[in-house]
Amino acid sequence: MREHTLRRTSAETDVQLSLRLDAPEPVDVRTGCGFFDHMLTLFARHGRFGLTAVCAGDLAVDAHHTVEDVGIALGTALRAALGECRGIARYGHAVIPMDEALVETVVDVSGRAYLACGIRCPSPRVGAFDTELGEEFLQAFVRAAGVTLHVRQLAGRNSHHILEAAFKGLGRALRQAAAPDAAFAGEIPSTKGVL
Repeated sequence: MREHTLRRTSAETDVQLSLRLDAPEPVDVRTGCGFFDHMLTLFARHGRFGLTAVCAGDLAVDAHHTVEDVGIALGTALRAALGECRGIARYGHAVIPMDEALVETVVDVSGRAYLACGIRCPSPRVGAFDTELGEEFLQAFVRAAGVTLHVRQLAGRNSHHILEAAFKGLGRALRQAAAPDAAFAGEIPSTKGVL
């Protein structure tokens, strides 16, 4: 079973997170930020990952540290769960519609952290959630996971729909990338021999 559990503590947050790549249950996310919980739940459900995440953060300040630190924890867990990446597809791609929104997500489990984020949310907030935190989460996740991620907004006028399509797409693309690929059975999918 490819999985990893960790606890990450700082002066700003206390994150406990468990990721299971090969089992879609359980999914239980409690960060104190309702919209962010919704996005992470969508990520896990559409990725078919088991994800439990509990974060006690300094929400009296704002949700920035909570969102960023959960991104770091999730990326760290993904990297650990994949190990050497033997036998995985490595690449994943999803184009997700959510009503008027359309978002393309492409991932390479490359060992190189890079984010190209083309999300343009028209409103600064969805409920109590600052929409700019969507990109902050992705950046933290990418750095910790060591993946290359391109997210392109192809259409969209509703910030909730745009972010929802992005998180669903991330789950779907990662599911493809982490899936076993018979063509690379037992091998690391790289000419370098390491990811």
